[in-house]
Amino acid sequence: MEREIQILGANWCPDCKRAKQFLADQRIPYKFLDVEADLEARAEVEARNGGKFIIPVVIFPDDTYLVEPDNAELASRLGIEITATKSAYDLIIVGAGPAGLSAAIYGAREGIDTLVLDKGAFGGQAGVTERIDNYPGFPQGVGGSELSALYVEHAKRYGVEMLSGVEVKSVLPGEGFLEVVTDRDLTYRASAVVAATGSTYRRLDVKGEEDLIGAGVHFCATCDGPFYAGAANIIVIGGGNSAIEEGLHLLKFVDHVTILQNGPELTASKILRERISEDPRFEVITSATVKEFVKGPNGKLTQVRYEQEKIEHEIEAPAAFIFIGLTPNSKFISDVVDTDGVGYVDSHGTMGTSLPGLFVAGDLRKGSTKQIASAVGEGAAVLLMVRQYLESVDAIAPNPM
Repeated sequence: MEREIQILGANWCPDCKRAKQFLADQRIPYKFLDVEADLEARAEVEARNGGKFIIPVVIFPDDTYLVEPDNAELASRLGIEITATKSAYDLIIVGAGPAGLSAAIYGAREGIDTLVLDKGAFGGQAGVTERIDNYPGFPQGVGGSELSALYVEHAKRYGVEMLSGVEVKSVLPGEGFLEVVTDRDLTYRASAVVAATGSTYRRLDVKGEEDLIGAGVHFCATCDGPFYAGAANIIVIGGGNSAIEEGLHLLKFVDHVTILQNGPELTASKILRERISEDPRFEVITSATVKEFVKGPNGKLTQVRYEQEKIEHEIEAPAAFIFIGLTPNSKFISDVVDTDGVGYVDSHGTMGTSLPGLFVAGDLRKGSTKQIASAVGEGAAVLLMVRQYLESVDAIAPNPM
């Protein structure tokens, strides 16, 4: 069996965190070796740096390695294309989740020259969902990665140009076009842009959280749950549907799950609440406010401290999974469109925005249902609006009826 990619680094190292995040975004398995706790890993770093201590060192299965690589170097080494074939398109879609890929498929069928950009792997959050049981056409349910792979295969069938590992930093208005600027300072032009970047898991912003992300603090049970196989207890923070569903998934690997909910009761659906109430492997602690994630001598999470009725408590666990809601990924357009107080984009009753030519679909849109089936429908609907817009500005020939 081919060994995994290894990242030799430290939990406090920003470049190490970035490298880990890049591989996680691309859903590429890797093993992280903490050089502060692993003397052999530290010696390996120095050996590959001529005696110097420079991290991260990323070692590939063929024993080649990169020292302190940026995302472009990692993408190049992994064969991930990050430069588009052209500089201008009819339509650029930012985000390759269900909404973005649905729009891309409809756009390609309409003959609209389309480019899709995503900083992570194709499929969005759907791609890391363990199982989806409410998507039409799959009566037995379907794995998130399987469904995402079908979306991508469908888009490729129509020749859609898609790039992963490319983060869009801004969308700027031009004379009759929009400029899409990437993290590599490359600028692409388009007559229309669809923002479909969805949302990411919200953080608690408490002591120890930032330092321990990837070292015991996680946001994806599907991605990171297997690392804790055999653990006596894992903590899940949150009381909604996502928290309970991910807690149920974690029981595949661990003996017991403790749920910490900030409010006085769980907010998950009745079915999920009943399911865990009947399972002795679950413990639910309500009115619990997390105060700190505690790092052990090995640089990893060992304990979670929380407050309940003004009394502080501690729970020992090697991992805590946080599911307390979502934050919209709208930073790249927040200066040019109207948003609500949280950051979701106001589509003013349609799927257009306050910037002509810029449209929004999926979880990023204010008022969206945050459901995969809805996102797919929004992708199709927004493309029809894009088509009408392109015709109105003579950027594309009218669709013959």
